[in-house]
Amino acid sequence: MLTETMNHLNANFSVYFAVAAASLAAGYYLGQILPSASKKEHVQEILRQCKQRAESEDDDIEESDEEEEEEDSDEDYEIDSVSLNDVPGEVRMALVIRQDLGMQKGKTAAQCAHAALGCFRMIACDPNRKSYNPSMVNRWLRGGQAKITLKCPDESTMDELYALAIALGVNACVIHDAGRTQIAAGSATVLGLGPAPKAVLDQITGELKLY
Repeated sequence: MLTETMNHLNANFSVYFAVAAASLAAGYYLGQILPSASKKEHVQEILRQCKQRAESEDDDIEESDEEEEEEDSDEDYEIDSVSLNDVPGEVRMALVIRQDLGMQKGKTAAQCAHAALGCFRMIACDPNRKSYNPSMVNRWLRGGQAKITLKCPDESTMDELYALAIALGVNACVIHDAGRTQIAAGSATVLGLGPAPKAVLDQITGELKLY
């Protein structure tokens, strides 16, 4: 029963994000002539619709077993990155850290670890996932598993980066804190991106500063 439920959700996520990617692509070009405020509203609307549809699917499913709550949770929408396999150059992972939360160094390190593991789990561990891409993983492993940490001012900016990753086909994972220590429960703390070609990641994070 649980397997059928997960397959059903994954099938729906594929449709949702295909729509999201197409919408964002159109929004990008419109953004060249629209004010920045309108551009941000368009991105927010894409993410809102995707999350709303996913939540509505969850509400229709009766779960027979309750899983133990994890310390942190991640948004593991499956993004197909196979189209990036032919892009040459270095492959790396980017960890984008929100600065407005005021996380201490130890907390930040833990959240980055969650994001890195979340990205790896999505792209490397399950052949049944749409996000599974062993070719990209092998390039990353052979290249020394490069990672970079970057600063993100707030959640709104993180949402924009996440939406752009979806549009470009970059594996991505958003970590939400459980709220047991320093920050409010459900806070999006770190956006993990990749592994993906540096040339593509730069289109998403090129204007961010190093952490």
